[in-house]
Amino acid sequence: MDERGAHYVQSLERGLAVIRAFGANTPEMTLSEVAKSTGMTRATARRFLLTLADLGYVRTDGKQFALTARVLELGYAFLSGLPLPELAQPHLERLAASVCESCSLSILDGTDVVYVARVAVSRIMTVSINVGTRFPAYATSMGHVLLAGLGEDAVTRYLAEATLERFTRRTITSAVALRAELVRVRAQGWALVDQELEEGIRSVAAPVHDRTGRVVAAVNVSSQAGRSTLDAMRSDLLPPLLEAAAGIARDLAFTPRAEGGAR
Repeated sequence: MDERGAHYVQSLERGLAVIRAFGANTPEMTLSEVAKSTGMTRATARRFLLTLADLGYVRTDGKQFALTARVLELGYAFLSGLPLPELAQPHLERLAASVCESCSLSILDGTDVVYVARVAVSRIMTVSINVGTRFPAYATSMGHVLLAGLGEDAVTRYLAEATLERFTRRTITSAVALRAELVRVRAQGWALVDQELEEGIRSVAAPVHDRTGRVVAAVNVSSQAGRSTLDAMRSDLLPPLLEAAAGIARDLAFTPRAEGGAR
């Protein structure tokens, strides 16, 4: 187990683990299922679930437990202090209208990309994507852009923490291959991922830089493989994508809170 400082509050970690146990595939769970998912005893899981229920974050019918809409408050505190979504939204809307494809903005959080803004033209993935959705960075175009913006030491730490699982036959699962891809993305200034996260889905992403040149976010356009060839994505989708990313960066540079908020 990782060494923790004297300040560490394990009960807070466990409470958050209970909240994170719920998801798109597990919107409702029994006490036993929560205990198994979090690695807690039934008695411990029960105490956390009932405490969260008392606070209004969990509801139960006595057998099944589920999160309530109040958990959105936890994420809203973060998003409300982050200027990126508000700044990016009009750019994403213009981009989506221009290319007639879904567009998103994400940041890197641990080993995942987290969606902080999105304009969906149509649902093209089997998993619904909303603000707050997380995907493994190594298997996404925005993840490649964000990882390429890191220093070598940070990339090394990422590879030590991430588990490179295979989602499709095209998923990069080799640390050596991923490093090579990040070098290429860093050099060209954008990333194109061909069905690495889900079969039939292609996406192209570009970095958003802050006023110091640091990559703080990524914006992408996603399309179905049957609708957009790789050449078409480069010729038709990439130019307006790069323009949108540059526009977001320009707005970000003139926002007083930008450097603190777009971490």
